[in-house]
Amino acid sequence: MCTILVIDDEKGILRVIEEALTKFGHQVELAADGYEGIQKFDDGSFDIVITDLRMPGLDGKGVVRHIRNSHKNSIPIIGISGTPWLIQDSGFDVVLPKPFPLLDLVESVKKVANNPSKSAISA
Repeated sequence: MCTILVIDDEKGILRVIEEALTKFGHQVELAADGYEGIQKFDDGSFDIVITDLRMPGLDGKGVVRHIRNSHKNSIPIIGISGTPWLIQDSGFDVVLPKPFPLLDLVESVKKVANNPSKSAISA
C-alpha cells in the first residue's frame, strides 16, 4: 500500500488517523507540527501527505508551499481542517472538513493513490 506522512498538532487525531490507515495496510509516519512534518518529508520517501491547516508555527499552507517547491512536488496532499473554506485552491489535492468519517479519509487516500496527477479534488 502507501507510505503516508500525517501532520497534525492534535495527538488524538494523529493516533486515530494512524490506526485507521494502518488497519487498511498503509505505513504511517507522524509529525506533531509543520516544521517536524517538512523535516520528515525532506528526509523520507512518502506516497501521500496528510496535513492539518491550522497549526502553531508552520501551518498546512506552509507545508503545501514547501512540498510544491521541492523536487518531490507531485506527491498528493490531503488537507484536513475545521475551516475547509480556507484551504480551497491552496495546492491540496483533496480537502476534508473536520470532523470527517474515517472511511472518507481512507477513500481519499485510495483516490489520490490511484490518480496522483489529479489536483484540486474536494471530497
